[in-house]
Amino acid sequence: MPALGALVAEPLFLMADTAIIGWLGTAQLAGAALGVTVMHTVVGLMIFLAYSTTPAVARFVGAGKTSKALAAGRDGLWLALGLGVVLALAGLAAGESVLQAMGSAGAIHPHALDYLLWSLPGLPAMLLVFAGVGALRGFQDTKTPLVVAGCGFGANALLNLILVHPVGLGVAGAAIGTSIAQWGMAIAYLVILIPRMRAAGVTLGVDPIALRSAAQVGGWMFLRTLTLRAALVATVIVATDLGPETLAAHQVAFTFFSTLAFVLDALAIAAQALIGRELGASKPLSARRMTRLMTWWGVGFGALMGVLTALAAPWVPLLFTPDEQVAHMITIAMFVLAAAQPVAGYVFVLDGVLMGAGDVRYLALAGVVNLGMYLPVLWWVSQSVGTEGPDLSGEPILWLWLAFGVLFLGARALTLGVRAATDRWMVLGATR
Repeated sequence: MPALGALVAEPLFLMADTAIIGWLGTAQLAGAALGVTVMHTVVGLMIFLAYSTTPAVARFVGAGKTSKALAAGRDGLWLALGLGVVLALAGLAAGESVLQAMGSAGAIHPHALDYLLWSLPGLPAMLLVFAGVGALRGFQDTKTPLVVAGCGFGANALLNLILVHPVGLGVAGAAIGTSIAQWGMAIAYLVILIPRMRAAGVTLGVDPIALRSAAQVGGWMFLRTLTLRAALVATVIVATDLGPETLAAHQVAFTFFSTLAFVLDALAIAAQALIGRELGASKPLSARRMTRLMTWWGVGFGALMGVLTALAAPWVPLLFTPDEQVAHMITIAMFVLAAAQPVAGYVFVLDGVLMGAGDVRYLALAGVVNLGMYLPVLWWVSQSVGTEGPDLSGEPILWLWLAFGVLFLGARALTLGVRAATDRWMVLGATR
């Protein structure tokens, strides 16, 4: 539950930021949207810093090696800081070109550039936060990240409100407020972790060998995350090809998918920490029982979310659009989303289980396989169901969401389920 609260905090305050910027005007809001897209894409790909640190720390906690657990947290922090500085410098050098490639021009370009450039100083802090959260989760502490997230994003909204309007910094003020809030959160995690490291006799300097090992694990996690992002982007591209109505309906349905994913991702986070601890303590039977229990939790929560989504499907579109065709498409997509939720719960939990075991190489390679299965079907949907080709059903959104909600999630369920049915992942986790 605390993990869920921390996950939900960020999108809620992002909504507040969007509302604050929206009062500046259309050009400012559009420019900020482009800047946010670039930043969130980069930061989203770096989420592996949390997902690789948590199981590494948890396995040492399970083995009773607190100093090594803290050292793993230290390595994650150094890796985050290094990546953050490199990415910030890269953004400074190439950020404007990236924005222009995305179509930033005219009145919106100065605002997009302002948001991106003033966000870059906060990028190292954002990645430090990922690593800090990952370390505390590894110690089975999800309450502290909830408090830090709530305070940090609350401060973010307040700073943005002040800097954007009374101070008059506009879109740049929103980015500056976010950067300040992120550094405040990063410092909070350092204040929490550094005294623990010193008390345990862990050196604070860089350990090149350990850092290289952390980077190797992070590399596989990065590939796994990249395949997921590629699948989502490809889905949006096909939705665009299927027409503006389909794209609009897909955006609303995907927003609901992302919201429901917070509940399931909270279970995945619990799985990372708990499975890592059990395998670190050399308790494979306990890890197997726990996996079975959490899998049922995932399927059960997915089924519950599916029922609620199905009940809301006929009515929710009325909140988002007056267009009857788009509303009809949203309802269709949400019914498919509802049916897919038990599978999504199964997938999220097993993803967390294998992360907790440190089976990241398999997760990355499975991601490549899943993407290889999904992209040809997406291409078929774009060619066979598009506005230019023969209409197979009269509902392009149905075929698009069957591809995403059934095939893609089904492929992930298959590759994860096959691995979880073996003992190989437990052996890997126990020996790391």
